[in-house]
Amino acid sequence: MKDLVAGIKYDAAKVIEQAVGPSKEFCMGYMNPGTPNGQGYISTMKLSVGTVDVKDLDVVTENIVSYDRCEKNDAYIGQINMLTVSSFCGQNGAVWGYDLAVHEDIATGKEKSMYMQEQPDGKPAIPVYNARPLLEASERLFGREGQRRFPPMPGAHVICANKDVTARGPVWVWSAIGIAILKNRSDGSCLFIEDANTYGDDSTTEAEIIGFLEGSLRKVTNSIVLCGQDQSVEYDRIYVGYKYTFVEPNQVGCALTCAPYIYLAQNAIPEGMKAADLKGMPIDEWEKKLGLEHLTMIE
Repeated sequence: MKDLVAGIKYDAAKVIEQAVGPSKEFCMGYMNPGTPNGQGYISTMKLSVGTVDVKDLDVVTENIVSYDRCEKNDAYIGQINMLTVSSFCGQNGAVWGYDLAVHEDIATGKEKSMYMQEQPDGKPAIPVYNARPLLEASERLFGREGQRRFPPMPGAHVICANKDVTARGPVWVWSAIGIAILKNRSDGSCLFIEDANTYGDDSTTEAEIIGFLEGSLRKVTNSIVLCGQDQSVEYDRIYVGYKYTFVEPNQVGCALTCAPYIYLAQNAIPEGMKAADLKGMPIDEWEKKLGLEHLTMIE
């Protein structure tokens, strides 16, 4: 693999400059037609859960409504045609909240590792961080339902690395996501891992589901190092997180984990600046330059 990419040098600024879409107001799905500036794309991250009462719905429609609620909850990507792809952000991709519009916790070094993920063959352990800053950064790009900023265009075809689970209660539904950042971005691709499933029943406490999910994160990060070993790449750090909700007996619940690959809305580039100028810019500075109203964050 390293022979194949020899001589290719990753340039985040060049990627970002080529990742601006044809719409002023909306982000667009990667590979949509009409994109003028090249073949770069921006990776974003989203975790959401949603429930719906089953009254006056059948099995198909209750699943549809619960899934749509996941899409509109948290970082708003409602009303899109989601297309499933694999899980890599490579040499023509940049990570929102990390490479550009960098979240404050990452930009200032405020983030603290949750644990160290051991690697096979005695390689140094990889620090594992909470994905909250990257998830929040996506919310601050797309906005939320009722506070939309630059969401994907309604009806756009948006390719996403994604997994989801839908289940009738009583049960807990949950979703998890991880991204591993390469030590040398010229060596290959950053890796997304998505997971989603059910757990327990109405006798399961919230403390029990949290304990289960903390263990699941270890499985996510362990899978990451195994994939890295298979591809002969080394990761510098990993971000992981999860969300969950309890589904009542008269409800259907859905948990969604996804990484939409998008082109930026033209209006997401501050006036007088080039898209490449967003590389390394703190996200609060980006918001100020655009005069964006405060976004109400929900834990």
